[in-house]
Amino acid sequence: MDRHSHIPWQEYCYLDLKSNAQKQETSKRMEDPGWLRRHQTLLQRFLSTSILVNVVHHMRKADLLSAQEAGLIQKMGSLKDKVHLLVELLSVTDPHGAALQAYLQGSHLTEFNLITVHDSVVRPYKDALLQRLKEDDNSSLQVAGNSNSTLLLIECVSDLQQREHDLVQVSVNRGAGPLHGRVLGLDKLITPLTRVSTAPRVTLTIGVAGSGKSRMVRRFIQLWSASQIYPELSLAIPIACWELSSFDRLSVERLLRLYVPYDNVDVIIFNESCKVLLILDGLEEFRQSLDFADAPPTSDPRREIPVSDLIANIVRGNLLPGATLWLLSRPGTGAKVPAGLVDRVTEAPPLSQTQIKDYINHCITNTLDVYSLSQESSPSQTNTPEDVSSQVWTYLNSQKPLLILSSVPAVCHIIITTLSRLLKLESDATPLPRTLTEVYAHYCWPHLSGSEAPSGGIRKPLSTLGRLAFYSLLRRRYTFSETELRTYGVDVPPQGGTLGCRILQRRQSWSSDSMAWQFTHTSVQEFMGALFYYVSLRRGMFDLFSESAVSWPRIGFHSHYRSALQKTNQSDAAAQGNLDLFMRFLSGLLSPAAGTLLGGSLGVVHEEQVTQRTTATTLLQNAVTGTAGDAVSMRSVAMVTCLAELQQGEWLRSVEDDLINCSLRGKLKGGVCAVLAYLLQVSDACTEETQLSNCLDSSSLKRLLPQLLYCSKLRMENNEFKEGTMELLGSLLSAKECHIQMLSLADDSISSKGIKPLSRALLVNRTLTSLDLRGNNIGAKGAKTLCEALKMNQVLVSVNLQNNHIEDEGARALAEVLQSNRKLTTLNVQKNGIGPEGVKKIGEALTKNQTLQDFNVSSNHLGDLGTVALAQALMVNHILHRLSLQSNSVSDRGIKALSHALQSNRGLSCLNLRENSIGVAGAKDIAKALKVNTCLRELDLTANLLHDEGVTAIAEAMRVNRAITSLHLQWNFIKAGAAKALAQSLMSNTCIQLLDLQENALGDNGVIALACALRSNSSLSVLYLQGVSAGKSGAIALADALVVNESLHTLDLRGNSIGMEGAKAFSSSLKNNRSLRSLNLQENSLGMDGAIFIATALRGNHQLTYINLQGNGIGESGAKVVSDAIKAGAPDCVVDI
Repeated sequence: MDRHSHIPWQEYCYLDLKSNAQKQETSKRMEDPGWLRRHQTLLQRFLSTSILVNVVHHMRKADLLSAQEAGLIQKMGSLKDKVHLLVELLSVTDPHGAALQAYLQGSHLTEFNLITVHDSVVRPYKDALLQRLKEDDNSSLQVAGNSNSTLLLIECVSDLQQREHDLVQVSVNRGAGPLHGRVLGLDKLITPLTRVSTAPRVTLTIGVAGSGKSRMVRRFIQLWSASQIYPELSLAIPIACWELSSFDRLSVERLLRLYVPYDNVDVIIFNESCKVLLILDGLEEFRQSLDFADAPPTSDPRREIPVSDLIANIVRGNLLPGATLWLLSRPGTGAKVPAGLVDRVTEAPPLSQTQIKDYINHCITNTLDVYSLSQESSPSQTNTPEDVSSQVWTYLNSQKPLLILSSVPAVCHIIITTLSRLLKLESDATPLPRTLTEVYAHYCWPHLSGSEAPSGGIRKPLSTLGRLAFYSLLRRRYTFSETELRTYGVDVPPQGGTLGCRILQRRQSWSSDSMAWQFTHTSVQEFMGALFYYVSLRRGMFDLFSESAVSWPRIGFHSHYRSALQKTNQSDAAAQGNLDLFMRFLSGLLSPAAGTLLGGSLGVVHEEQVTQRTTATTLLQNAVTGTAGDAVSMRSVAMVTCLAELQQGEWLRSVEDDLINCSLRGKLKGGVCAVLAYLLQVSDACTEETQLSNCLDSSSLKRLLPQLLYCSKLRMENNEFKEGTMELLGSLLSAKECHIQMLSLADDSISSKGIKPLSRALLVNRTLTSLDLRGNNIGAKGAKTLCEALKMNQVLVSVNLQNNHIEDEGARALAEVLQSNRKLTTLNVQKNGIGPEGVKKIGEALTKNQTLQDFNVSSNHLGDLGTVALAQALMVNHILHRLSLQSNSVSDRGIKALSHALQSNRGLSCLNLRENSIGVAGAKDIAKALKVNTCLRELDLTANLLHDEGVTAIAEAMRVNRAITSLHLQWNFIKAGAAKALAQSLMSNTCIQLLDLQENALGDNGVIALACALRSNSSLSVLYLQGVSAGKSGAIALADALVVNESLHTLDLRGNSIGMEGAKAFSSSLKNNRSLRSLNLQENSLGMDGAIFIATALRGNHQLTYINLQGNGIGESGAKVVSDAIKAGAPDCVVDI
């Protein structure tokens, strides 16, 4: 026989032996008690429906399940419940699960191996991660936001985030998060957000340096390892990207073995039933930039390829296609991941002001500053931690640029620890820092002025740490190995009490005991780099930006500073503003405060500092004004920021004063636009809204356009915008990054042509909620154009079209909007020439509209017909809250219909009927409505024809009405009879808070009646009695009522004749009254004596906050005497005299 014929037999023999070994191992497992119970969760996770059917069928054959039991399993709802019942039933007939194990091993080996191996890998892996986290927590620096476990769901990485330096992004957004960010907890990070959506395969989280991304990863791993989130996740594998920098080539298998070094891990990772999450933290820390376009594709998990290509193929899905990916990076790098590969984008949220305040308290209470204060603290410290916290917060609020940057957790830690340390010193010799450079100088100062002499304490570390910081910054390197640190002469680990100990922090690997080092924040690296450059340029003879390469000679401060300025503005560096903060620090080191702090230690004398400061100021101003004709770029704003850091603020203060005083007209030339753009970010004048009225033309708007994107409330009134300017505004509102929420274009001479680009922008804009176009001339044609956009727009909630001549045709277009738009809540069409036909269409639309709450149609031509149309709408519409029909020629006929509607309407709370032609009959109809209406709160009937009879009817209704809180009856020909009727209603009504009876001839009798009512009424707080012919007796009655009344806080008696006797009466009552806050006695013939009576009374009354004594024949000298007397007795009272 040929010897080769024995090979098959040998092979089979080998297989049989192997099979026997497996059977022996299996028998041991089968003898293991409690297998079913221990693996119940895994059985529920990994048994599919088809396998379950086969298992039940097999168990029936083996007589381990009855037909009835199999039926019960089939009837269970979810697959998880079916498996649970199966385990419960088998636990009775086969406690050790031997039959199930044998069947799965024979028929479904893959699932059997997964079930038996899974926990032997996952449990020790989780324990190892928890131990790693515990070690890391003991050694890591504690910064703000440690407990934060939420992200913000966003649409994409914005253009600003792709282009600009991290802290520039923060400044532009004034420390606020993304406009449309939706809060997303870590427990929702990789799950479907709706019932019909799928879970994301690739989730990208962006955040500026120091925003807490790595802490978010640690928090996620901690929660997962403790089985608090994602129990269905088999493995979560965190990888810090800096760890992979030591590898040139890697395969997927080798990569996973590095981080999950357990036998049988492949069974989990490459099984489709297992969910695996791969976390790549810090994409910007790869030595080689990620290239998704040119990376050669591969799907071989064993093939070793360059690390950048490996990551690109994993993200593409060529490798580990079943794994879920969580990528974390700074925004600029995150934007390089193709949008088509990313299923979900999130952003690390900034700290809110509340969180900053909480961190201040936490920081000061726990003294988080590493540096010991014992050597510098005064032995007689008197400030408590609460005092220091309050002082830090107050000071931070006064320095808006620092407060804005404190929204970044790591920067917040630096600023807060620095301020708190300085405040604890209680030293008047060290002023608190006002610029970022001063903060960082103080942050490093304790170590720089340590045990060595001052000059040595600064210069020696700069030759090592400073050089490392500067040249690594140029290469965009932020993490360093121990070898790299030693190459630059940096001690590893840093010795306690040294600069390195303070500003370097260790980063522990997830995969091994290896570690790397980085500066506590990238801004610290940039500060140290700037300090190194500043010290080196004083003696440098060549270009310092070339570490080893030969360059042309470069001598003197002017040459080196200009070189840094040019490098900052070069296209390659400016692509992401890489050197913006470096340049800011370099300029800040030249400021007087920084010179005082560091000049002596650096060996720079005062005269040299002044010369350097003058040179830098000139270069910066030239750089700003050199781009005056172009649109203001972030580079120009960065140069203005350098001027502010240099504390050369005269130019900035001048522009800010013009901005506050609205006097920028004709001045937006040269570099003023760049200065204004900087002020938009940091000035208190722009915190609430940006006021650019009466100063803009097409050219200045064009220059400011890129910076106006980030204003939230923009007021640009009285600017005479032409069609070309409106095209620019349209492009502003159409931009993806537009932040504008409120826009006022009042009185800008906008025509029907000018409204077209604005309307096109509203089709795509997603931020603008309030648009004010009053006082323009868009006409009916422009209104129709605008309305076409409003039909589609689902963001605007308030539109003001007052005085735009839209007439009936425009009203019909608005009616169509009201039928389809589901967002608009406020609409103002005052003074537009709208007649009955136009308002009839609007009324028909209101019967269907379910969103409009405030409708102002005053000063049009509605008449009774138009009023009837609106009344019919109010019979059906219960959403409208406010309706203004002022000056619309409404008579009793229209009021009758309106009153009828009010009897059934359940929504209208404010009705303005001023300046119409409502007579006695109309008043009586209104009275009928008030007796049954329970929702109307404010009713304004000023300047109608109600007379005593009409008002008496309303007064009768007010006796039973319990809804009206504000009633205006000014200019209605009312006399004492109506006043007495109103007084009677006040005695029983407990809801009325404001009553306006101005310019009615009530006389003393009417006022006396009202005064009697005030003695018992406890709800009225505001009473207007201007020009009601009140005299001495009426005033005395009111004064007597004030002695006992405890609710009235505003009393207006202008234009009466109470005289000195009336003033004397009020003088007596004010000594006892404790509720009145505002008293107007203007033009009441008080004379000098009467004014003195009032002044004397206020010595004992400290509740009054405003008093008006103008027009009382006191004279200038008397006015001063009275004013001084009032201020002496009531210093908080405002006096008009």
